[in-house]
Amino acid sequence: MGTAPGPEGADPLQKDSKVAAVKVQAIGVAPRQVTMKGLYFQQSSTSEEITFVFQERENLPVTEDNYVKLQVKACALSQINTKLLAEMKMEKDFFPVGREVAGIVLDGILPLDSEDPGLCEAVRVHEHYLVHKPEKVTWTEAAGTIRDGVRAYTALHYLSHLSPGKSVLIMDGASALGTIAIQLAHHRGAKVISTACSLEDKQCLERFRPSIARVIDVSNGKAQVAESCLEETGGLGVDIVLDAGVRLYNKDDEPTVKLQLLPHKHDIITLLGVGGHWVTTEENLQLDPPDSHCLFLKGATVAFLNDEVWNLSNVQQGKYLCILKDVMEKLSTGVFRPQLDEPIPLYEAKVTMEVVQKNQGRKKQVVQF
Repeated sequence: MGTAPGPEGADPLQKDSKVAAVKVQAIGVAPRQVTMKGLYFQQSSTSEEITFVFQERENLPVTEDNYVKLQVKACALSQINTKLLAEMKMEKDFFPVGREVAGIVLDGILPLDSEDPGLCEAVRVHEHYLVHKPEKVTWTEAAGTIRDGVRAYTALHYLSHLSPGKSVLIMDGASALGTIAIQLAHHRGAKVISTACSLEDKQCLERFRPSIARVIDVSNGKAQVAESCLEETGGLGVDIVLDAGVRLYNKDDEPTVKLQLLPHKHDIITLLGVGGHWVTTEENLQLDPPDSHCLFLKGATVAFLNDEVWNLSNVQQGKYLCILKDVMEKLSTGVFRPQLDEPIPLYEAKVTMEVVQKNQGRKKQVVQF
């Protein structure tokens, strides 16, 4: 998705029809065919290993109706959910890399079925995925915030109905998503509790303003997350939980690292308050009958955070555009202050994407053109 620069506060639903007018067509002159490099991942049919490769691609064809051409200025890097692509029957030998893009005339997230990689000099994008970038927002900020902004907004606004006075537990608060989620929760007047996976993360979270009510250090594996949350809320429990994954099984069945950093699903159910909302990123969450019974007694709900749902169905496209517009406005006004790494050039994208795919590194990686 993307946007054309325009007046601040402009409604994207009203501006979409005007974006297409930016297209310029030369009459009687054949377009010059040049090639550009784009980054793709190559998925082997015999292995789960993913290899990233640069490929030459022809210059974009003449723009179709309702499409615009974007000169990419920045593209953020995020993990590729190969399992989701397989479930959607979108497996390809070469799949385009990079969907969070900012540029002239647009900025946003390319749809899941886009044929163009964001890590390229130019892409085609449908006007239904456009949102205006405020002048105060830089290219790297726009690209580096848009996806995590959508995820945080989806989790806290649409899935859990965040409101002033609510208590919120945001797991792994120093991550790219956690940082934006904390800032959105604070902006809405919520009381925030967060977990830190290292001493560096703990120090980062303690510097937040407004301050976080409690930072729970889980790096040594000894912190009792449920007990800490119940103590902080006077035994009432937390109203909203946004996890970063949970342990589903006993100690002998899961890797040591996962054991150390993630709470057990029973801990989440224990610390959840009456009428609470648990928003999970664990796509394979398994709840046994006793777990469901406990949630039933609390009148609590479980929701799954799949930010791709907006792209998988266009039924609620208007809401999606409103989220994108709100993310850009909050970035412009300083509500969102993303944790971005230093921008990298295109030629380093392949190595950096390999690191991102392995979920290594804390700050958001952005390629700058």
